[in-house]
Amino acid sequence: MKLLILTQYYPPEIGAPQNRLHELAVRLKASGIDVEVLTAMPNYPKMEIMEGYRKGAVREEIIDGINVRRAKIYVSNSKKIIPRLLNYFSFVWTSYWKGRSYKDVDYLMVESPPLFLGYSAMALSKKLKAKMIFNVSDLWPESAEKMGIVTNSSLLKMAYKLEKKCYNRAHLVTGQTMGIVDNIRSRFPETNLHWLPNGVDVSFYDPSNVETSGFREAIGAKESDTIFFYGGIIGHAQGLQSVLQAAKLMQDNPNIKIVLQGAGPVKPELLALKEELGLTNIIFREPVAKNEMPGILKEVDVALVPLRKLDIFTGAIPSKIFEAQAMEIPLLLGVEGEAKIHFIDQAQAGLFYEPENSEAMAKGMLEMASNTDELKKMGLNGRAYVKENFNRNTIAESFRKVL
Repeated sequence: MKLLILTQYYPPEIGAPQNRLHELAVRLKASGIDVEVLTAMPNYPKMEIMEGYRKGAVREEIIDGINVRRAKIYVSNSKKIIPRLLNYFSFVWTSYWKGRSYKDVDYLMVESPPLFLGYSAMALSKKLKAKMIFNVSDLWPESAEKMGIVTNSSLLKMAYKLEKKCYNRAHLVTGQTMGIVDNIRSRFPETNLHWLPNGVDVSFYDPSNVETSGFREAIGAKESDTIFFYGGIIGHAQGLQSVLQAAKLMQDNPNIKIVLQGAGPVKPELLALKEELGLTNIIFREPVAKNEMPGILKEVDVALVPLRKLDIFTGAIPSKIFEAQAMEIPLLLGVEGEAKIHFIDQAQAGLFYEPENSEAMAKGMLEMASNTDELKKMGLNGRAYVKENFNRNTIAESFRKVL
């Protein structure tokens, strides 16, 4: 059996979809499925082609045993709609022409978002006579519309029409959360659906096998300080402005440090807000490679997981949860719905606060910082829960059986 994964995002880029797809590919390959990847020249999140790949230096490579082919893509760090659309549609075009040369493909699995890649996937599945699997990690365009990222009515109408077409053409639609699966099922009841959750490699993120990295020293934190850590995309969905507002309320608590590690479109705005508020207890850091994360998580006390207070996110489970829980790090969770049910109500692996409520967030920080014994217990609960319910090996094996 041969599976071709079509995705705009893939390692060496760092990020949730990149890690999730690569980890799935490696495990399916190990189970006997012939897996290849068709992706873009790596450029995310800085929106510039990475060193070593420029001018087409690397078009094909093998990463951890996975054959990866790369197509050209238009890259711009502009936030305007035309450059962003050119970014998406350039890869739609180049991925189709690059993908035509594949042979004997049984399944073509496409990652959405970006939803527009569905155009290439539908054309390629027809050309290659392969069954299309449409993998939904975010309900685009619904989430983009509700967050106000896309307001053009014509573009939204086109996107909703494309979404429907992709679901109807797909042999199988996979959703990253049960919320996504239930949403699609309610609107398209005839769709063949499978829950394909994100997860974690509990052997890689294992606190018993990880050395400290010097992270606390690097940020100037004392042993007695409590570090609240956010690591991931600094984007529109997270509502990170509320973290800075909470930090303002915590200025009289010098033993609490807040770290925001990552890159994204909202970072310049947040850096300006930090200066405006005169914050000294919040630290911004650049993103790091995946292999550095266990050592960093080893030295933090609480994983901060915020999202905006929107109905669309009640079915979301941010990927940063899994790594933190596997490393026995408790959560301060500002996500309603599915994530809260799993990790607060069932796992008892952290505290919940109302999304975008900076006062509730600050209260949670104070409570967790004053009870280190409870933090240890929550961390142990979290690792046990993800090991049982979100183990990447189990997830991949379940999907292999579906195929």
